[in-house]
Amino acid sequence: VVQTWHGTPLGRFGGCLADTLYADHQYLATLPRRSAQWSVLVSPSRFATPWLRRSLGYEGEVLEAGSPANDVLFPPDREKTAEEVRRGLGIPEDHRVVLYAPTYRDHLAQPPAASGDRAAPGPYRWDPALDPGALARALGPGHTVLVRRHPRVTGGVPAGPGVLDVSHHAGAARLLLIADVLVTDYAGLTFDFALTGRPMLFHTYDLEHYRDTVRGFCLDFETRAPGPLLVTTDEVAQALRDTGALAARHADAYESFRRDYCDLDDGGAAARVADRLLADAP
Repeated sequence: VVQTWHGTPLGRFGGCLADTLYADHQYLATLPRRSAQWSVLVSPSRFATPWLRRSLGYEGEVLEAGSPANDVLFPPDREKTAEEVRRGLGIPEDHRVVLYAPTYRDHLAQPPAASGDRAAPGPYRWDPALDPGALARALGPGHTVLVRRHPRVTGGVPAGPGVLDVSHHAGAARLLLIADVLVTDYAGLTFDFALTGRPMLFHTYDLEHYRDTVRGFCLDFETRAPGPLLVTTDEVAQALRDTGALAARHADAYESFRRDYCDLDDGGAAARVADRLLADAP
C-alpha cells in the first residue's frame, strides 16, 4: 500500500491540529490505524517529510521521491499537453489565464451526509471572499479566470463572462500547465505551481484568523510567501495588471521558496516510486 499524499503542506494538518478550535477529533483518532496500513509513504519534499510523519502518526518507511502528480509539469512535450488542455476547455489561444484556487476553511465545515468512519473531514461550504466575476470584469477582454474549488468544498461557482469553473477537471497539475498566474490563499498548490516559475498572488484577507485560530502554518508564511499578500478583489486585480514588476520584486523570495520547499520534483517522481515497488517484486 503506497500513500502518495497530495503535496507539500502549507497549513498545519492531521495530528498537529489537535489543539485547535476546529479539530475533528473523531477523524484524528483514526489516523494511527490508517497510517499503520501503509507500506510506504511518498514524500513530495524533504521539508514535508517530518510534517507528514508527525501529522499522520506514521512510523513506517518514507520514500522522498517528489510528487508523481507533478511529473506532468516537466516532460519535453508539456507545451503540447498545455495546448490540448486549453483547447479542451475552449480557452482562446491569445487569452491570459488566471487560475484562482483557494483552499477550504475549517470553520465552514458542514455536517457529513451520513454518520460513521470518514476518510477525511468535511465537506466545507464554498464561500470565497474574492469575486471571480468582478475580477474578470476588472481585467477585461483577453483574460480567462479559471476557478477551482478545493475537492472537499461543495457549492457552485457563479458563471459569467470570462469565468470558467474547472473544479471537476481531472488533475490540478494539468491546469497549472496553462495558468499564466496563480491566485490562491493558503493552498498547498503553491508548492506545485512554484515549479513553473510563474507569478503567484495570495489573497490573504483572513490571515490573522487562519494563522492564530483556524489552522496555522507549517512555515513562516508571511516571511516566505513567494508573492504579494493581498486583501481585496481590487488589490488582486491591480496586482494582476503588473505581475512583471511584482515578479521582479519577489524574485529572491520565490527562488528561496523553490530551493527550500520544492527540492525533489524533477519529472521523475513516478519512476522512483515504481522502482521502489519493483524492488520488492518476486
